[in-house]
Amino acid sequence: MPDDFYPDRVPITIIDTSSKAEDAGKVAEELKRADAVVLTYACDRPETLDRLSTFWLPELRQLEVKVPVIVVGCKLDLRDENQQVSLEQVMSPIMQQFREIETCIECSAFKHIQIPEVFYYAQKAVLHPTGPLFDQESQTLKPRCVRALKRIFILCDLDRDGALSDAELNEFQVKCFNAPLQPSEIVGVKKVVEEKLPGGGVNDRGVNERGLTLTGFLFLHALFIEKGRLETTWTVLRKFGYNNDIKLADEIIPSFKRAPDQSAELTSEAVEYLRNIYELFDSDNDNNLRPAELEDIFSTAPESPWEEPPYKDAAEKTALSGLSVNAFLSEWALMTLLDPSRAVENLIYIGYPGDAAAAVRLTRRRRLDRKKQQSDRNVFHCFVFGPKKAGKSALVNSFIGRPFYDNYAPTTEESYAVHVVDLPGGIKKTLVLREIPEDGVKKLLLNKESLAPCDIAVFVYDSSDQSSWKRATELLVEVASHGEDTGYEVPCLIVAAKDDLNSFPMAIQESTRVSQDMGIEAPVPISSKMGDTNNVFP
Repeated sequence: MPDDFYPDRVPITIIDTSSKAEDAGKVAEELKRADAVVLTYACDRPETLDRLSTFWLPELRQLEVKVPVIVVGCKLDLRDENQQVSLEQVMSPIMQQFREIETCIECSAFKHIQIPEVFYYAQKAVLHPTGPLFDQESQTLKPRCVRALKRIFILCDLDRDGALSDAELNEFQVKCFNAPLQPSEIVGVKKVVEEKLPGGGVNDRGVNERGLTLTGFLFLHALFIEKGRLETTWTVLRKFGYNNDIKLADEIIPSFKRAPDQSAELTSEAVEYLRNIYELFDSDNDNNLRPAELEDIFSTAPESPWEEPPYKDAAEKTALSGLSVNAFLSEWALMTLLDPSRAVENLIYIGYPGDAAAAVRLTRRRRLDRKKQQSDRNVFHCFVFGPKKAGKSALVNSFIGRPFYDNYAPTTEESYAVHVVDLPGGIKKTLVLREIPEDGVKKLLLNKESLAPCDIAVFVYDSSDQSSWKRATELLVEVASHGEDTGYEVPCLIVAAKDDLNSFPMAIQESTRVSQDMGIEAPVPISSKMGDTNNVFP
């Protein structure tokens, strides 16, 4: 169909699939390529409707076809006149079971009833889908949509007074729709909101003396969607850079090309911005950002980026389960080190005012730092190796103030811990510990560049267990050899954990021999159980 057939001026290609059994493979291929699927049934044959829910809709799921589905009742002219059941009554149970159904419509090719509408709704479901925006069951905006609209509202609230004035509303309208609102239209919009949201409390009013509130702004978009005007909300979202997943489009997020042994760090300007954000949201100024306050910071992002590993619980928590300013900045340092694009993306979400790409700097290569024996980096990356039951997790936990637990729980996945450490002369640096399970070392070393991001490798062993010492030295040799072979050599440190227990026989002679052979310092004794880390971190 030509691009001028519908208002959005997007051409449509319609593919009529075969119902022959021998063509099933070809149909599956077409379905996987489709942007939308129209499933038909005959209004005069109820069994064809049953087949949609027993075969076609499950088949689409089986094929992992994740596109909008339009269900169309054909041959409307042949339906039994005495049948009084409405389309809504017929389709409601099916739509509840299969949320991928975007719209249901009936038509008649014979009598030319609603044929253009079928493909209009199919196109609309692709260009302006309901699913990402609106929960049909609860009749509310979906959380990610609310978060995006909240960010847009804040960006448009230029004077930061919590409401869109007439001038700000007009600017928003021009930016999104290239046309100003007439004064009478602004009055009309506010009137609709005021009637629906009179609001007894300060926070639930849709309009106040300063203008349209966030509550009112969200209500308007819910109203547009309920009335079928999804294109209005989608136009707004896309104008502010969002894609169909209600996340900023990839082309907006800068990428950072760097050598394997280069790091990414936030600039001092970005760190200062984050300090100010912390102070703004730490409402009681107690240097304890509570979980609810942290959620508020990220309430304009699709979700909090620190809810999942490797960021979840990677920084020290306060006694009230919050984050100090140092812990907050440490989490940002970790995210920038591991995934600078994601860090920048979240800076944009929380309102970073400058060029977000300039918020990250790439450091000098580690091999040059080692050659010159100096570094201007602020974040250092330490890999923690060791055999099972050596005390790796206890060491990492002690680094971020977690209590010691006697019960052994094997480490099966890599984990991270990040903290600010104080150096002589009042210098502060951020140290990232990456704990690598014994079973994960082989896989790690399969990658030629695996040691490139490492500043120092720590090898932990149980000082009371000779077999633990033996395995730790084997790991030390494996890692050191890999570094030499690949050109990414790293300084190594041995940590003798569980110093509260008696050392195994010949421990001193063994450790002295290995230290001399490898050209590294003697093992540093620590006891996580006794809270004695022997100043190992700085």
